[in-house]
Amino acid sequence: MAEVTVTIAGRNYRMACDDGQEDHLHKLGDLVDRKIADMRSSFGEIGDMRLTVMAGIVIADELAEARRKIGELDEKIELLRKADAKGVVAFEHDTAQAVEVVDRMSG
Repeated sequence: MAEVTVTIAGRNYRMACDDGQEDHLHKLGDLVDRKIADMRSSFGEIGDMRLTVMAGIVIADELAEARRKIGELDEKIELLRKADAKGVVAFEHDTAQAVEVVDRMSG
């Protein structure tokens, strides 16, 4: 188990993570730190705890929106798969009928 130190809002936090995940954890910490910095520049000094909570809520909202969009895309993909499967079945049916017609005309 690896340990990394991330800096968020000027404070260092030592965290454990799986080996190989150190860079990912640093990037996540940077994301939270940037979000807090952006909010601080928009709202001024309203308290570290409040900024941290607000940043967490904004990030959670972005995550919820991303999950919603993924769900919509999954539904569209499923509809396309079903439509494609129906198209393949229809094509096979039409091809079989055409073969029967050709067989009758040949025979």
